[in-house]
Amino acid sequence: MVLTERPVQLNGSALARGLLRLAGWRMQFTGLPARQGVVIVYPHTSNWDFPLGMLTKWGAGVPITFWGKDRLFKLPLVGRWMRWVGGVPVDRHAPRGVVGQMGEALKAARLNDRFMWLALSPEGTRRYHDAWRSGFYHVTLAAGVPLGLAYFDYAKRVVSVDHFITLSGQVDADMAEIAAYLARGVGKRPEQAAPIRIKP
Repeated sequence: MVLTERPVQLNGSALARGLLRLAGWRMQFTGLPARQGVVIVYPHTSNWDFPLGMLTKWGAGVPITFWGKDRLFKLPLVGRWMRWVGGVPVDRHAPRGVVGQMGEALKAARLNDRFMWLALSPEGTRRYHDAWRSGFYHVTLAAGVPLGLAYFDYAKRVVSVDHFITLSGQVDADMAEIAAYLARGVGKRPEQAAPIRIKP
């Protein structure tokens, strides 16, 4: 189901939006449907996606977090920088797993009305794969939060974070809805974009 209301309004950085415009890009963002959620970003085919994503994050004013390997956060300078840009360390070998850790963190944030939006690349890599990883789906469903569908369009030079849905738990139907919307995304290297489907 599409969520049309945007009760959570934020003040972003005019400087970040200006830098995007200077680079010939524009962002689409009109607010958030809730104070907690998951946003998936597609397609991820280039290192340029990260600076564009960070400028969009700052331009929108959303303190989005993202997963990072816990060992990276143990490196003095790298760890501080990762936390500064919104990284959250996760232990991939923890008994509850990464999905369990993030699902519990989002649930706790929702129960305590603490702001938390998690950004994920469902492809998991810039290289071509024949399907998405399913972690984003399980985290979103378990936490009972909205799912944002964000895309890069290198053809039109647009970064859009302006479409939010609730998952039904019917994987095929949900993925069909996600694919129908995110088909408008165009990566810097389109041939490296994964098909919009979850691994069976």
